[in-house]
Amino acid sequence: MEELNGSRSKQHRVSLINRQTCALSGVSDVLSFDTGEVLLETEQGMLMIKGSDLHVSRLTLEKGEVDVDGRIDSLTYSENASTGSKAESLFARLFR
Repeated sequence: MEELNGSRSKQHRVSLINRQTCALSGVSDVLSFDTGEVLLETEQGMLMIKGSDLHVSRLTLEKGEVDVDGRIDSLTYSENASTGSKAESLFARLFR
């Protein structure tokens, strides 16, 4: 019974205020970030945040929480890569 409860994924939540402040929960890893793009691995798949003057203002991976500030133009999800090779191929495709 514990195994079933342990396999349940954490809740993923996105809160966007005025396209300037984005608070996220359910984040597993931050793969990359710069002033134009933030790439996150979440419980619901890969999430790419695009915009300008982006800044990761709070990062607490133990709790799975990330805050991003700046002008946010888009939030784009892709399939969650279940194996490392899939994650690498997605990552490689994004930065070609």
